[in-house]
Amino acid sequence: MSQDIGKEEKYIKMTQTPETKLVIEFAIPAVIIMIITSIYNIVNSYFVGKLGTNEAAAVQLVFPVMIIIQAIGLFFGQGAGNFISREMGAKSFDKVAKMASTGFYSTIILGVLLAALGTAFLKPFAVMLGANQDTLQYAEAYLRLILWSTPFMASALVLNVILRFQGYASLGMVGIVSGAVLCSILDPLLIIVLQLGVSGASLSTFISQFVSFMILLVGSFKAGGISIKLRDFTPSLYYMKEMARGGLPSLIKQGLTAVASFLMNKVAGSYDVSVVAAVGYVQRISVFAASAVAGLGQGLQPVCGFNYGAKMYDRVKKSFWFAIKLGTGIMLALSLAGIFFAPQLIKFFRDDQEVIKVGAFMLRAQSLTYPLMPIATIGSMFLQTLGKATRASLLAVARQGMFLIPALLLMTKLFDLVGFQISQPVADLLAFALGVFFIVGVFREMDRFSQEAKRV
Repeated sequence: MSQDIGKEEKYIKMTQTPETKLVIEFAIPAVIIMIITSIYNIVNSYFVGKLGTNEAAAVQLVFPVMIIIQAIGLFFGQGAGNFISREMGAKSFDKVAKMASTGFYSTIILGVLLAALGTAFLKPFAVMLGANQDTLQYAEAYLRLILWSTPFMASALVLNVILRFQGYASLGMVGIVSGAVLCSILDPLLIIVLQLGVSGASLSTFISQFVSFMILLVGSFKAGGISIKLRDFTPSLYYMKEMARGGLPSLIKQGLTAVASFLMNKVAGSYDVSVVAAVGYVQRISVFAASAVAGLGQGLQPVCGFNYGAKMYDRVKKSFWFAIKLGTGIMLALSLAGIFFAPQLIKFFRDDQEVIKVGAFMLRAQSLTYPLMPIATIGSMFLQTLGKATRASLLAVARQGMFLIPALLLMTKLFDLVGFQISQPVADLLAFALGVFFIVGVFREMDRFSQEAKRV
């Protein structure tokens, strides 16, 4: 009975509290998570960069694997979370526990299988990622423990998303941020002080991901929300179909991002190892810049999910435009910082003139289209929450997959290294145009739904 009262209070809060207040309330923990996680990636790259250009390049070669691990976690997490928010908004509370448990345990099973498979073929896997005689030993050392982090890293993402969609964003923040902070402390200790090199970097990641996982797991049981129990694990066609509907955009996005990152590493490797290192540094900076936008999108999702399920379409639209305006303002400021301080930012990681030259030009080119990013990033998450799987999937993969891969191949062929460096901004322009087209269409649908409701 008390659980039903709590769910009713949650419903009232999500459908009556001012939209901007709700978005900010849920976005702040998500933004903190994204920023702290990005800082961890920057700290990791900083200390690995102190070891040498080959070591930095090796870590960058393994980066697509980490994107795939995140793809698994986001598929099951977003798939379960989007379903949960809509069902709670529609007051259908009986299905949410089964969906949460199914998402969590499916991630654990798949994570263990992939870790075992990847470890069994470690050297061929590293070579496939682009490792050569200069980077192979470092790539293998880093890859091994990253693979065994898979079940913890992916499941931590699932738990965080499920907690966020229930309105326990702060609890999810504690779990993710604790791991990121721990990793930032362990990196210098293991890499520099104990002189474990790239193995120290992967060990710090493994330990921190396990700690995050345990904090989130304990927190999920103590939060008083949806229970995650093995007996509720229900991998039926219905739940898997609903999971795919809500999680497929994230899976496709992360999958194509991994393919694009792999391809960029391959193309960069055809020039020089310094270009591979430069690409890694620019990606870390860009991910940090985009973290606020991604956090805003995550803060928007539960608000939109609840109100769309409750058929309160005006609240959905107001929430969306607030997030877009705020995100665009933030990205404009970061764009100016990237343009004016590009050489200094690259030099922070590695004081190598060739790395700085390549990276600074690439960073400035990408910074020009930062203000366009919110439409594609937040727009995709918005469509995903509303259950518009096809459009959400297309927009999710537009920036770093559907448009980036052909732009990378075409621009490199036409303009050589310069074309390679400007391929991401070209993809950003095209993704922005597609996002505007999809969002206008969905808003028209909601207007039609509102008119039909008034006629009934």
